[in-house]
Amino acid sequence: MSDLFAADPSETDKARPLADQLRPQSLDDVIGQQHLLGDGGTLRRMLASGRLGSLILWGPPGTGKTTVARLLADQIGYRFEQISAIFSGVADLKKVFEKARFERLSGHRTLLFVDEIHRFNRAQQDSFLPVMEDGTVVLVGATTENPSFELNAALLSRSQVLRFESLGRDDLEKLLERAETLLGARLPLADEARETLLGLTDGDGRALLGLVEEILAAVDPDETVDANSLLTIVQRRAPIYDKAQDGHYNLISALHKTIRGSDPDAALYYFARMLDAGEDPLFLARRLIRMASEDIGLADPQALQLAIAGRDAFQMLGSPEGELSLAQVVVYLALAPKSNAVYTAYKAAVSVAKSTGSPMPPMVILNAPTKLMKGEGYGEGYIYDHDTPEAFSGQEYFPEKIGRQAFYHPVERGFERDLRKRMDYFERLRAAKRSATRDTD
Repeated sequence: MSDLFAADPSETDKARPLADQLRPQSLDDVIGQQHLLGDGGTLRRMLASGRLGSLILWGPPGTGKTTVARLLADQIGYRFEQISAIFSGVADLKKVFEKARFERLSGHRTLLFVDEIHRFNRAQQDSFLPVMEDGTVVLVGATTENPSFELNAALLSRSQVLRFESLGRDDLEKLLERAETLLGARLPLADEARETLLGLTDGDGRALLGLVEEILAAVDPDETVDANSLLTIVQRRAPIYDKAQDGHYNLISALHKTIRGSDPDAALYYFARMLDAGEDPLFLARRLIRMASEDIGLADPQALQLAIAGRDAFQMLGSPEGELSLAQVVVYLALAPKSNAVYTAYKAAVSVAKSTGSPMPPMVILNAPTKLMKGEGYGEGYIYDHDTPEAFSGQEYFPEKIGRQAFYHPVERGFERDLRKRMDYFERLRAAKRSATRDTD
C-alpha cells in the first residue's frame, strides 16, 4: 500500500480534508468505475491505443470524475488545466485557450477539465468547438446532469460520453477501510451503525469521508456508536434527488417498471425512496392512476378504481398517514394481472383516425332531427339493438371508407379472459347475421 494510506499521518496531513489525503495517485488506486477502468474498460482501451479524445464524464457527485480526469492527464503526459463553469465566463475561457495555444507551441498538450460543464450556456459551450477541432485542448467535461438535455448537440458529437456510477456497498467499504488505515484505527461503530453509515452516503465517496470526519469530531475514543446515535451525530444526509432532473425520472421509471413487472417489494422500495427524497405524493398518485390504465387496464377493472380511491384517501388524510393508502395501491397494482390491450388498442385507433381523415359514419347510425335530413336518408334502416333477441343488431358502424377494424385484443389474463369470451360471442353473432343477410339478398 502506498505511503498515502499509511498510519500516523503528519500534522500537515491532518489539516487536509480526508478526501484530499486519500486522493488516488494512479488509475489503479481509483475505487469503483470498473466498467471504465477495469481490464477491458473503455478508458483502459483508450489509453492502450495511445489516443485520448474529448470526453464528457456523467455521473453523481463523489464518484471520481475530477480525480479520473487528473489521472488521465498524468497518464498521457498532458498539462492539466481545470476550470469550473460556476465561476468562469467567456473572458476566463479565452485566457485558458490562449495559454493552451502557447503551451502547444512549446510541445505541451493540454487536457482541459471543465467541472459542471452543463452550467455553461449554449454560446459558451460553442466556444469549445474550435479549440477541440484544431487540437488545442482535449476537453474533459464533468456533469451530474443528463448530457442529452444539457449540452449542445455539436459538443456531444465531438465527445464520448462516459457514465460514472454511484459507488456500491463493497466500494464504499473499501474506501472506509482505506480511511481507517490512514487514521490507524477502526471507526468506533457497531456493525449495524457501520452499515447505516454506508447507506447514508447514497454512493458518494466524498460524502462518506466527510461523514467519517464528523464522527471523529463528535465521538470519544472509548465510545462505540450504535445506529441511532450515528443518525443523531451526522444529522442524516438528504438523498441525492432533484425532482426536476435525472433522480426524479430514474426513480419514477424504476417504480413504473417494477409494478409492471409484478414485484411488490421492489415497487415499495422505490415508492419509499421517492417519498423519502421529498417527492410530491400527489405526483405519485397520478402516476399510479396512469399505471392502472396503461399496464393493467381491463385485466382488473378494480385497479383504476383503487388507484383513484388511494389518491382521494391521501388528499383526505395528508402526509404521512395518507401515504399508506398509496402504498396499498402500489402493492395491489404490482400483484394485479397485467394487460396493455386497451393501451395498445387506443394507440392503434388514434393512428387510424389521424391517417384516414374525416370519413362520414354510416348514414344508418346518424340521427335525423329534421325532415330534410330524414329525407336524405339519415338513420334509415337503423335497428334498435334492444329490439333484437340478443340485444345485438350486428350492424356495421365503421365508415365505409375504412371498413371494419380490430384494435382491441384482450389477453388471457384476469378479467380480460371474460371479455375475450364476450368479443368472440358477439363476433359469432355478427358473422351469423352477415351470412343471413347474404342469403336473403
